[in-house]
Parts: sequence; C-alpha cells; structure tokens
Amino acid sequence: MLLLSKRANCQVGGFALTSVAWVLCSISTGVPQWRVWYLNETIFSEPTIAFIGMWRVCIYHQDSKFGSARVCYEYTYHDSFIPLDVRIVQHLLLISNMLGLIATVISIFALRKVYAGKVQKKTTHNPFFLSAILNIIASILVLLAVLFNYFSVIHKAGITFPASFHLPVYPPSQRIGIANIVASLCALMFLGSGIIFISYTSLVEKQVFAEI
Repeated sequence: MLLLSKRANCQVGGFALTSVAWVLCSISTGVPQWRVWYLNETIFSEPTIAFIGMWRVCIYHQDSKFGSARVCYEYTYHDSFIPLDVRIVQHLLLISNMLGLIATVISIFALRKVYAGKVQKKTTHNPFFLSAILNIIASILVLLAVLFNYFSVIHKAGITFPASFHLPVYPPSQRIGIANIVASLCALMFLGSGIIFISYTSLVEKQVFAEI
C-alpha cells in the first residue's frame, strides 16, 4: 500500500496542475484584458484605453485632475453585435472550463482509489486516463482560443459596439492583453497534467512487465 501510494506522488502533482489550470481558465474567461485598444489621443485630451474581453469591455479615461475613471459594459452571448471570432472564443473557453472542472473532480476520485489500493485488482487499468484525456482536450481548446484572439489582434479586427459604448469599430492601435498570457499558461498546465495522468502505471502493472 505504501509503495502504491508513493507511486501516485506524480499524480498528486498532476492534480495540483489541473486544479490551478482550471482556476486560471476561469480567471482568463472573466477578465476583460483579451485585447487592449488605444483610442485617439491629441495634445488637448488625455489618453483613453479600452480592455476588450469576451463578456465585457472596460474603458479607462485618464484625467490629470481626477486620475483615471473606469466604465464597464457587459454583454451576453445573445447580443447581435458580437463578432464571430469572439463567439468562437466564448464557446472554447466555456467548454474548457467545464472539461477542466470535470477532469479535476475525476482526478480526486482516481487519487482516492489509488491511495485506497483499489486499483490493484486491475493491472492494466489507468484510473487517471479519463481525466488525462479531458485535460488534453481542454488544453487544445484554450490554445485555440488564444490563437483566435491573437490573429484577431494581428489582423486588426474591429467590433461594432452599440453607440452607447462610445467606442469606434476599429481602434487606431491595439495589442494583445494579459488574459492571453494567463490562458496560455493555463493551456500548458492542462497539457502537463494530462501527460502526468496518462503516464501513470500501477505498481502491479510494473511487476507484470518486469516478470515478462
């Protein structure tokens, strides 16, 4: 039992990775810093920055007297002005969040089985296999979301926001936001966790291969 428990030490690390990855995936989904728009500036006005997210946009107005003022507008999946690239990323992130949560729950039960010694009855069964597959799929989906957003920024894609948002369709300049970095890190963690889980072999299985 002790040897089998020690064998799952790497899988505990995999569980930690998938848990952190799911948290980062949730954070990156909610924050608005996917695209950073720099709006028109003149010598008579203060700079204005807009953070474009998947579910909201936040506009920061710089004022030399009062500092910076933030105004945020939320939107839903049903809003007609949402472009196709944003809708695709919304889907990818939502599915990744669900898969990451399911993979985390499954890994908890798998660890419980390993430490309870229940996997000794099946020499070829990997209790982490399903969690590994879900993590790898989540990693691919998050990476696709990052790439979709990256190419949208590179090609200077615009968004026709409602007039009440007071935003242009195409900003003078834009760049990738911090959410892309968080999501990329999340994808790497999902992938790392999946590799750790899928490489698991029980102690009994190792002994069978050694005898052969």
